[in-house]
Amino acid sequence: MAIILGIDPGSRITGYGLINSVGNKLEYVDCGCIRTATPSQPERLKIIFQSLCEVIERHSPQQAAVEDIFMGKNAASALKLGQARGSAMVACLSHDLPVEEYSARKVKQAVVGSGGADKTQVQHMVKALLSISDNIAEDAADALAVAICHANTQTSLIRMAGAKSFSRKRFR
Repeated sequence: MAIILGIDPGSRITGYGLINSVGNKLEYVDCGCIRTATPSQPERLKIIFQSLCEVIERHSPQQAAVEDIFMGKNAASALKLGQARGSAMVACLSHDLPVEEYSARKVKQAVVGSGGADKTQVQHMVKALLSISDNIAEDAADALAVAICHANTQTSLIRMAGAKSFSRKRFR
């Protein structure tokens, strides 16, 4: 049993989602969005850090996963996103949570089955996988998707580590 915190970082909206991973079963715990209305980037980073610290203290997750930076055309936006990611990661690390990083493409592949899925497809699959009937914000759904991706990756690694043998035969 492990509570996993997934984080979808953003300088204006940072989504977070928590799931409980018990073997192959995933249970929804909580999700939400941290909204930073201030125009000051340092203040935004402080809000992200403090808010995530509160979430961590309230739910006591054992692991954390953060979505990696998607590099667009705007370097200034990528820099701000990187700073938001850093603030989120420091919040986790200050509570001794191990942090893993996953690309958006890998997260979408793990949840939807296609690395090119759009936000509504991710949102729909997250709700289906976690049996959520209420509406959830896109950023919160993305954060839950990051947590699901991490849980699936960990389960696969455990399964592979427990394999007795494997074949290296080539099939033609």
